[in-house]
Amino acid sequence: MKHIVAALAALLVNIAGNVVAPAAEPPAPRAVDLLAELRQLGLIGETPSQARVLIGEGLAGWRKKTGEWMNVGGAMADPANERAIATTPGTGVLVNGAKGKTVDLFTEAEFGDIAAHIEFMIPKGSNSGVYFMGRYEVQIFDSFGVEKGKYPGIECGGIYPRWINNRESEGHSPRVNAALPPGQWQTFDVIFLAPRFDASGKKTANARFVKVWHNGQLVHENIEVTGPTRAAAYNDEKPLGPLMFQGDHGPVAYRNLRVWELKRP
Repeated sequence: MKHIVAALAALLVNIAGNVVAPAAEPPAPRAVDLLAELRQLGLIGETPSQARVLIGEGLAGWRKKTGEWMNVGGAMADPANERAIATTPGTGVLVNGAKGKTVDLFTEAEFGDIAAHIEFMIPKGSNSGVYFMGRYEVQIFDSFGVEKGKYPGIECGGIYPRWINNRESEGHSPRVNAALPPGQWQTFDVIFLAPRFDASGKKTANARFVKVWHNGQLVHENIEVTGPTRAAAYNDEKPLGPLMFQGDHGPVAYRNLRVWELKRP
C-alpha cells in the first residue's frame, strides 16, 4: 500500500484536473549577477536594499482583479498536451488558469527605476509578456529556433513595438535568439529606468531599458521607448507604475519574481 500511495503522490495534475505522468525537473535557468551589474552602472550602493519578492502566499500583493490566476507549487509542460501546463500542489509559482486566457496580473506596488529578475515557462505556441510600469513590454513568445519574427520585437526577449499611424513601429528584436524549447524554464534579467518629468509634468526623458538579458545572454542595451508599447494597460506616461504580467494570450507560468528599486544619481 505504501508503494501505491508514493506512486500516486508522484503524479501531477494538469490544469484541467487530469492526472498525468511527471516529467523530469528542468535544469535551473541561466541568469546574471544583477547586483554586480547595478554596482558597475552606479545604480546601487555597496549595501543595496533587499529585493522585493513578488510571489508569496496566495495572491497577496496583487491587485484585486486576479481572474483565474493561481499560486501553485510547480509548473511544467503537460506531458499529455504540449500546449498546456501541468501543476503540482503548493505555492511559489503563478499560472494563468485552466485555459491560459484570463486577465492581466498587476502588482499592487508601483515602481519607477528598477532591476527585475523574472523566471517564466510557456508551453508550445504560447505567448505572454512583462510590462514595466504597465506600459513597456518585454515579449514572451515561443520563438525557439525561429530565425526572425514577423516584425521586430515579437520574438521572445523582444521589446514589443508601439502602434503609430496604424502600423507597428519602434519594435526591437533581441540581438540573439536566446529562447529555449517550450516547456523549459527561462529567465529575464532587466535594468529599467522610468521616464522623467519636470515640475510642470512635461516629459524630459524617455523610458529606457538599460540592459536586458534572456537566459544569461545580453539581448538589449540602452533602448529608449518613446511611449507605451502596443496592448499596454495605459496610454499615458507617469513616473511610477505597476508591473503587469500578460494573462490573456496563452498558458504561462512565473516564479522567482524579484525586484530591486533603484536610485538614479
